[in-house]
Amino acid sequence: MKSLEVTLRDLREQGRKALVPYFMAGATPDWTRHVEAALVGGADAVEIGIPFSDPMMDGVVIQEAALRALEAGTTLETICAQLSQQRFSAPLIAMTYYNIFLHFGLERSAGRLAECGVQGAIVPDLTLEESEEWRRYCDLHDIATIFLVAPSTTPERFARLAAATQGFCYASARMAVTGKAQGGGDAARVVEAVRATSDVPTYVGIGITTPDQAREAALDSDGVIIGSALVQTILEGASPEQTEQFIRSFRRAIDE
Repeated sequence: MKSLEVTLRDLREQGRKALVPYFMAGATPDWTRHVEAALVGGADAVEIGIPFSDPMMDGVVIQEAALRALEAGTTLETICAQLSQQRFSAPLIAMTYYNIFLHFGLERSAGRLAECGVQGAIVPDLTLEESEEWRRYCDLHDIATIFLVAPSTTPERFARLAAATQGFCYASARMAVTGKAQGGGDAARVVEAVRATSDVPTYVGIGITTPDQAREAALDSDGVIIGSALVQTILEGASPEQTEQFIRSFRRAIDE
């Protein structure tokens, strides 16, 4: 079992719902300070977005953040160099598209991520059927390969993805790209489908933009992922201190 999953299972055993914020690396010069602030505010793990020019899963907010990061010269190597300069108090999870790792080299990518403290990777456009080589290199470096499930996933595929995912299973609450949405979507049904075949921790993401939505999602899952709403505040100039307060508001909501 990967180190990330051991940590996240321990959280669940303690009765704590995981809070996982997403940051786009390089979107602002002080992005690592925002990561630190989120951990102070109560985050249990952090997703680090690696910018890509053609992000199939991302809505306008994260696309804008990726564009800013790319224009600032952000690459996988610059991100790893920045992360290597410090150690964070919670697990880091990389999220990007397969072309980034393929271009950098699969073995080299997995090794570099591990060197800078990353314990998991989410690659939305990498299918289970095409993931064997990437997973093999991740296995060598204790990197958890995290798969997504969606409302459209078939029962047979739920079982296969839940069996293959490591760390946690990413349950998409709706058939949409990242961004603001109303209500809780199909989160409860998706989580139930995963749990019918596996006891892997299951976290809900996509469209969770308010503390109330996070509270609702946490009732049915083991944790929640906050992305676009947080990234939007940073793009609008939020300070690390404001990021800490933002995270605290979600922490309070899911702890109630």
